[in-house]
Amino acid sequence: MNIGLDIGGSHIASGIVNEKGQLIGKESEDIDISKFKTETEIEDFIIEIIDRKINYLLVRYNYHISDINKIGIAIPGNVKNNIIQNVVNLHIKKFDIAKRLSNIYNKEIKVKNDAKCAGIAEKKFGNLKEYNDAVFLCMGTGVGCAVFMHGVLLEPKQATGFELGHMVIEKNGIECNCKNKGCFETYASMKRFKKNAIARLNLPLSIEAGQVQYYIRENFYTNSEVKKFVNEYIDNVAIGITNIINIFEPEAIAFGGSFSYYSDIFLPLLETKIEKLKFNKETKTKLLVAKLKNDAGIIGATLI
Repeated sequence: MNIGLDIGGSHIASGIVNEKGQLIGKESEDIDISKFKTETEIEDFIIEIIDRKINYLLVRYNYHISDINKIGIAIPGNVKNNIIQNVVNLHIKKFDIAKRLSNIYNKEIKVKNDAKCAGIAEKKFGNLKEYNDAVFLCMGTGVGCAVFMHGVLLEPKQATGFELGHMVIEKNGIECNCKNKGCFETYASMKRFKKNAIARLNLPLSIEAGQVQYYIRENFYTNSEVKKFVNEYIDNVAIGITNIINIFEPEAIAFGGSFSYYSDIFLPLLETKIEKLKFNKETKTKLLVAKLKNDAGIIGATLI
């Protein structure tokens, strides 16, 4: 048995995973770091939650820490030499979380970028399993990715790499959190989709993401303004996806994150637009919905 941790800007999820990639038990907790003034306070807070969740899982599912082989951590940002660096949403510049947890549990601790972890899980146990050349895209708050060629995850030596969310699709476009302008994720993220939907479709500012999805789904086929809004969004997504296809010629692309919840609307539109834009008209790339959904990060963390 292994333990996987998926740490985000607003939540920490943990789970016990067996050797077949099956999630035996899962715990999740929303977090708010706004009350903390220093990076040390944030780090201590994260360690405290992780320790509490792991112990709870072990007791609840009748395991002992000695039954656990290793602990894997999926987290946004760059991970170098197993150390977390530059996690903007958590206000962390550098955090040796592996060392902190190994001192508590005396276990091997591995850390990796969360999108890469999710991609690894989707490649091994999900809908990318049958494809050697494939791309995983997690389209939610931002756009995370993992690229596989000949069945192997591509990994640069210097950094996490393959930040496809930060390829520029609009020269003088909207400013991204990375301070560049016109990044793909600035136009394609579901966070931006929700924000624009509220502004364009006059939705309540307090509306939840699930309610936006319901509104779009209920009105897409009957409301011309909703249809126009969705098509404009997919126009931008299609530019980024076409670039990815032109560069990597993948057999398949799997979409994770909340983008996947709109797959019945988004994917047919995207397929049509990509066919018109891509360079190699003979290239066939299947557009798929990620199978493992929100559990992909936890499961993938146990595979690193």
